[in-house]
Amino acid sequence: MAEVAEAAQPLLERATADELKHYYYQMLLLRRFEERAGEMYVKAKIGGYCHLNLGEEATIVGLMAALTPDDYIFTNYREHGYIIARGVPPGPVMAELFGKETGVSGGRGGSMHLFDRKTNFMGGYAIVGGQVPLAVGAAYALRYQGKPGVVIAQMGDGTTNIGAFYESLNLAKIWKCPVLFFIVNNGYGMGTSVEAGSSEPDLWKKGASFRVYGERVDGTDVLAVRDVVRRLRVRAEAEGEPAIIDAVSFRFRGHSVIDSDRYRDPEAVRRGRELYDPIRKFAALLLDHGVVDDAWLKSVADRVEREVQEAIDFANNSPDPKFEDLYKYMYATPVPNTPTAEDAIRAVKINHGEF
Repeated sequence: MAEVAEAAQPLLERATADELKHYYYQMLLLRRFEERAGEMYVKAKIGGYCHLNLGEEATIVGLMAALTPDDYIFTNYREHGYIIARGVPPGPVMAELFGKETGVSGGRGGSMHLFDRKTNFMGGYAIVGGQVPLAVGAAYALRYQGKPGVVIAQMGDGTTNIGAFYESLNLAKIWKCPVLFFIVNNGYGMGTSVEAGSSEPDLWKKGASFRVYGERVDGTDVLAVRDVVRRLRVRAEAEGEPAIIDAVSFRFRGHSVIDSDRYRDPEAVRRGRELYDPIRKFAALLLDHGVVDDAWLKSVADRVEREVQEAIDFANNSPDPKFEDLYKYMYATPVPNTPTAEDAIRAVKINHGEF
């Protein structure tokens, strides 16, 4: 994991005690949500692919703490934590992972396609880099319409090697789009290290040929992430200056739940979990500054356990999508000759051998 500079400003000058406590609560909630999601996957409650944010909690909470309600977020498929930190309750998120009607995407999207219009969370995208051009387009729309806000194009380090990333940087600079390219740099694009996959491993430099400013930040420091995003967000909105943020973090597990992570040295992974655990580091920081005590930490842990279990119970008890709604969300607006509810029921019966 690359070295990054630490902030020297005293803790309580950077955030209030209530803010610090809330950041810790959010990070712990994301950690336990993802750990229990992994358990639910093993129990076959969750199907398809499932990518967890374990180890990236400070990156997520710091990013979301810097945004306003006017801002939009486009993410990749590792997005569970982002939508929760944006303010969506864990229950509908877990229900979506379970494929339930009460999920944030009605059970149609699953783990990789979470969406919430009310919070301007524009979804997870399964195609690597698929969200980046769309985010630039949304940022251009904000500028064109004279509306407030910026757009976050969140991505993994591997996305910075595809053509659409560079095309998006170019257009964002030419059109003065209020967009931040937020790279979650956990060191690996699936099983390939950043150094092996990119001729320029300093990802924040990749906008240089387009004159797009870049900056690296310690992704395990929630306040450092928040402060960098806040500063560059103001710049993007006021001046139409896009920027790259290279948030360096440590991925606790393999690329997805089914990835055995054999390409990394087990001892290095063990050390990484100890050295770069953002929750352990933040808890120690709060204790050292007298912001919290052990009793408070335990009470928050108990609260988080209850809330995550309630989310699982909500998902378990939620109904599956109706058969007759199979074709309901094929198009955003009515289209001629779209299959009807009757067609859906007939297709199900044929599939079950009833015709």
